[in-house]
Amino acid sequence: MRSGLPMKTGLRGYVRVHLNTRSTSYFLDFRCGRCAVVSSSGQVLGGARGQQIDRQDCVIRMNAAPSVGYEDDVGNRTSLRVVSHTSVPHLLQQQGYFFGREAGTRYVIWGPEKNMRQDGKGKIFNALVMLAKKYPHTNIYTVTKEKVQYCDSIFQNETGKNRMKSGAFLSTGFFTMILALEVCDSILVYGMIDGSYCSNANHSFVPYHYYEPSRLDECRMYRAHEHAKRGGHRFITEKLIYSRWASQGKLQFVYPPWPPQEHQQD
Repeated sequence: MRSGLPMKTGLRGYVRVHLNTRSTSYFLDFRCGRCAVVSSSGQVLGGARGQQIDRQDCVIRMNAAPSVGYEDDVGNRTSLRVVSHTSVPHLLQQQGYFFGREAGTRYVIWGPEKNMRQDGKGKIFNALVMLAKKYPHTNIYTVTKEKVQYCDSIFQNETGKNRMKSGAFLSTGFFTMILALEVCDSILVYGMIDGSYCSNANHSFVPYHYYEPSRLDECRMYRAHEHAKRGGHRFITEKLIYSRWASQGKLQFVYPPWPPQEHQQD
């Protein structure tokens, strides 16, 4: 029989923001059979995969990507969101949507120590505490400093490059993929291009975000970040890492489908 005290079970790298204090309480306790991971990319537009996405056991989204108005392509359900510290202001601006309509969603927030510190000086963590107080039934978790370092080590092991020394920042997609591999038995990915897509001469203009159709071109954004000296995400490099992980059988890139060679080991 379980006691009234919260059991410290679950994934130790993801800690819930306590409802009433600046301390934290317990770990993310989340397991799923088949997961749909939905990218924020414009690649999802026109795919009409919404019903297929909603049929999966769990649906994982990123940052503040909305489903309302895009249900045909991205579905309607949200089980978990992985959110960058830079997207927390969007959650604050649309609280009724994220903590009303999506009240049952688990939110996993990642960010640098300066924004996530818990001594009263971490502005993003402070905002999360405020949200936890205002919406006491909301499940908000932060990625621990140790977990961020673990993700850095994975990037280095896969690429041979030190993430910090190379001037790169891991993307929300990278944290999402690592979490999905930890909590899901199998993963179907929607809206994510393979690592060679942007080098193909015949690739088409696709918006970086499906909900900002007139904004930045995805490949242009990817190339700018890939070659940035400092502060860039290595989106293309990350996709090459995912292709190696896909060869192990747990990851499947459904739409757009990845070419067979992308699923082979180097």
